[in-house]
Amino acid sequence: MCHCLQKRGSVLIGNRQHSDNVATTSFSRTELLALVPSLRAFSRFLARDTALADDLVQETLVRALSKAEQFEPGTNLRAWLFSILRNFFLEQTRRNTREKEILSDYASSPDRVTQSRSPTQERETIRELDHFLWTLSPLLREALVLIGAQEMSYEDAAMVCGVTVGTMKVRVSRARAQLQALLEAPDAPEEPSAAC
Repeated sequence: MCHCLQKRGSVLIGNRQHSDNVATTSFSRTELLALVPSLRAFSRFLARDTALADDLVQETLVRALSKAEQFEPGTNLRAWLFSILRNFFLEQTRRNTREKEILSDYASSPDRVTQSRSPTQERETIRELDHFLWTLSPLLREALVLIGAQEMSYEDAAMVCGVTVGTMKVRVSRARAQLQALLEAPDAPEEPSAAC
């Protein structure tokens, strides 16, 4: 994790609390800071650009603090922050018409590497998986990353995407099936799938 981002987040959070003299949030600074690494990972996945990802996280924190009264105590802070981040990213994407940057690198997750293969083979597998992941539709990629890489529950991922749990399960199932077919096929398609 970028220490400068965490430091900026700490300063941002600290300034908000000091300027109000009373923390008006129903979540603590510690809870918010604990989620910064997950937010940053998801934002890097979305943006495919470290600087843009850091900006997304910072704006997410600003929006969360400015709308803290809208957070319902007892609900999932992580899902709420991921929703803010995702919605802001989609706003920016629509505004800048950069739809090709909707989702990012799932395959580079260190827990995907197996012990029995050489580093060169692993890099090739990761590149191949990354390529296959990008052949999926944006909705399927997003569902797979939220459930697989971010390890969210179906309920939380559905809340982030604004869909039903059933829809999220269908998207993940389709994404997994398409990836499996791509991994087993001799040649990979070049164009993203239109199915969602």
